[in-house]
Amino acid sequence: MRVVLAEDSVLLREGLIRLLEASGMQVVATSGDAEGLLRAADEHRPDLVLTDVRMPPTHTDEGLRAALVLRRQQPELAVLVLSQYVEERYAAQLLSSATGSVGYLLKDRVADVTEFIDALRRVAAGGTVLDPEVVSQLLLRGHSDPLDRLTPREQEVLKLMAEGRSNAGIGQELVLSEGAVGKHIGNIFTKLDLSPAEGDHRRVLAVLHFLKIRSVL
Repeated sequence: MRVVLAEDSVLLREGLIRLLEASGMQVVATSGDAEGLLRAADEHRPDLVLTDVRMPPTHTDEGLRAALVLRRQQPELAVLVLSQYVEERYAAQLLSSATGSVGYLLKDRVADVTEFIDALRRVAAGGTVLDPEVVSQLLLRGHSDPLDRLTPREQEVLKLMAEGRSNAGIGQELVLSEGAVGKHIGNIFTKLDLSPAEGDHRRVLAVLHFLKIRSVL
């Protein structure tokens, strides 16, 4: 997997390079700012971009905006965004821009190397990964229709879907068979009015409902 990495902290950037390369990935370019990220991604056409949200010069959302530009220019490009804090609107913007191959994680997640590398691989394989802390905060808010229709077990399944878990992973976490997980997911799609015609995108659309995109944007 070929990766372009954008992070303005030299120490974290160097640490990520070593971590990624030790995991069998090739870091083809790095940048300390969003403009450099755009140039590097255009030149190298990587499989995945890993970028911080807050980049120079204003340290607000330059990295995120660059990621959104890249997804428009290269729809097949996988993008995983790192953030220091839970910023739900950034996660919502990123996920609403695509139907797969996107992720939003807190930087603390890097400390769990196995989990972090697994998240990168899931995003590169076309999945959607949302940081568990973002999911937890959204759960604490309570829900509005149509999420009210979901049973507590279905909400647990949707939470794990939002974290990017596969059916097998959800089953392992909740001690359910894959068949039972599939039935819960089918119920979630039905209750959220996601028709079979929407195909594989229904998982992402279910997560977007969970994020309450329409009320965020």
